Formats: sequence, structure tokens, C-alpha cells
Amino acid sequence: MRYDFDTIHNRKNTNSLKYDFAKERGKSDDLIPLWVADMDFRAPDEVITALKEKAEHGIFGYSEPKADYFEALENWFSTRHGWKVDGRRFVQTCGVVFAISALIRAITNVGDAVLICQPVYYPFAQTVIDNNRKLIVSELKNDNGYYTVDYADFERKIKENKVKLFILCNPHNPVGRVWTKEELTRLGRICLENGVFIISDEIHCDFTYEENKHTVFATLGRDFEESCAVCTAPTKTFNLAGLHLSNTYIYDDSLRRRFIKELAAQGYSQSNIMGLIACQTAYTYGADWLDELKIYLKHNLAFVREYLIENIPRIKLVEPQGTYLVWLDCRGLGLTDNELKHFIQDEAKLWTDDGYIFGAGGSGYERINIACPRSILKSALKNLKHATDKIQ
Repeated sequence: MRYDFDTIHNRKNTNSLKYDFAKERGKSDDLIPLWVADMDFRAPDEVITALKEKAEHGIFGYSEPKADYFEALENWFSTRHGWKVDGRRFVQTCGVVFAISALIRAITNVGDAVLICQPVYYPFAQTVIDNNRKLIVSELKNDNGYYTVDYADFERKIKENKVKLFILCNPHNPVGRVWTKEELTRLGRICLENGVFIISDEIHCDFTYEENKHTVFATLGRDFEESCAVCTAPTKTFNLAGLHLSNTYIYDDSLRRRFIKELAAQGYSQSNIMGLIACQTAYTYGADWLDELKIYLKHNLAFVREYLIENIPRIKLVEPQGTYLVWLDCRGLGLTDNELKHFIQDEAKLWTDDGYIFGAGGSGYERINIACPRSILKSALKNLKHATDKIQ
């Protein structure tokens, strides 16, 4: 392979949230961190070079994207996802969660009902609650590790609570589903028939496995496109989270103006210049790097799958169709959520995301991040095996 994903780069003492804040978050500092969704890989060389050139220029004044920035977005989504998009309909913010929060305020009023399908990325629920909206949950159905939407419950919750907004996660974090075109269309139809707007968080869209193909929600048809906002970012794809840059697609001109007005009300205008440069450069030159990374992640996933089967059969891999986040079914250990939390930290010496924080359906699960050198993954699973062997 042209790119090196095996080298361990020391991230300690770099103000890394993943590596340097264990004590501040009540953890022991000897844990192997597999929690937060950033990667242990250096960004593409072209991105690093572009950032160095800007740093050497030495002036970091207010900046906004020009036409070539939007062309980079258009080319990326057209080539990778078959989405013929008008880049001028993208609005830049400092992150997808920030954009979702602003969209909630732009689309709904205080007290309005917002629906999510749990288990799901935990900031969804917190953002709804923090904005004083009514949180409505439709639990995903779990059929022996294969998750689907409970459409009857989904529609019933919408009607009973007069839901105004649905936040979709695709590819899904943490269960790893890549929703099919048919599934998305069925969800979309229910929403359209009941006047529900859709925020589609597609930050993990560039990570799918095997035959699974990501479908951009806005490509389902003009009626869907007019009733949704698609949240994208280069940050997960190219490990740029600390540069705080996302691109939110809104087709409807009126809603886009309301969204921009909401951003202004929060005191947000121009984006981080380094984020803009990194985004444009990554989408222009990063395809080969990403293709090799996906091969490496596929092998990491195979290693986890085989290791669990051979060494820790009481922990089951929920087979992901997308993302580099892996959902582990630990219910076979027979531990309560609190016991499992302390077992993972105190016995296995791992820092993971406990499943229950993603919602009630996450009870008994753990989420791990496999976007790291395989040697780190091997050490982590070895720790987990030794700890599990002690459980009778």
C-alpha cells in the first residue's frame, strides 16, 4: 500500500481529547482509548502540505470559500455518491452537531416534538433537550444483531406527538446500518405525509463495506430534497475533526436563509480558514488515501470478527455495513450496565463508549473505534480476552 496506517503516532501531550483527558473525565490514564470517533492516522499529505503553506503565509484573517471550494464539494459527491448537487446550496458551520442544533431552532419552536431512533449517536437526544424541544424516541428493532426501523411505531409516534422534525443517522452510529434506498423512501414517505422535516446526518457517508451503498437522502426525489437538510463534513472521512468544518445542504432557499439567520443569532459567520483549506484539499486530492484506508479498516474489522469468535465468544460483533465504529454485544457476559462499565475500564483497561448512553436499546453493548493501527487493536482485544477469561 502507498499509505502507512500501521505506524503508531504518539498523540499524548498534544491536547488530544482521546488521549490526554482521561483523568479529567474520571478515567485512569492507563486505558487504551477506543472511544471518541477520531482516527489515529495522519491526514493525507496533500492536506498537511496545504495547511503548512497557509501557516507559512502567516496571516489568518477572516475568510470565506470561493467557487473552487464548492466545485470540490460537487465533484466529490458526484464521483463518490452519484449526487449531482449545486454546491452553492451548502452552508458552512463549525460542525454537524452545531448545524443540527441550529436547524432545530430554525425549523421548530420551543415545545415542538422531535423524533430520533435509538440507539443512536447520543448528542442527538441532548441537542433536542437542550433546545427545549420534546424528545420522542422510536426504538430500532434488533433481530439478532440486524437493526431495522419499526415503521408502525415510527408513524404512530409521529401522529400521537405531532412530531415536527426527524433526525436521521445514515450510515447509522452506533449500530452500523447503511439504510437502503427502499428503507429511506419508506421513512421519507411517512414524514412527508405527516409534515415532518428530516435532518439527515450523513457524516459517515464515505465509510461503507462490501456491497452496501450509501444513498444521499436528497437524491430520493425533489419532494424529499425540499423537505430535508443533509449534514456532511470531511472531518470523519479525513480525520479533521479538530478543524471544525461542516457543510450542510439545504435545497429550499427560504429555509436556508432561516438557517443562516439562526447562525448569525448565535454570533457565527465566517468559518475556520484552516478547516476550509483542509476540506477543499481533501475532497480534491484525498480519494486514493481514503480508498486505501477503507481497505485497512476492512482488515481491522476482519481481525476483530475473527478474534472474538476464536477467543471471546461471549462477546458478539454486530456486523457493520458502514462507519469505523463497531457495536459489540456484551450481554453474554451477564453483567449489568454499571458492572460492564467498570469491567471494561478496571479489568480490561479500555476506554470505550458504553452502550446505554446511546439509549435504552444500547444496554449491554459497547462501542469501539477500529480506526487505529492494528497493533493497538490487538493489544486492546488481548486485554479484553484476559479480563473476560476471569469471569466464570
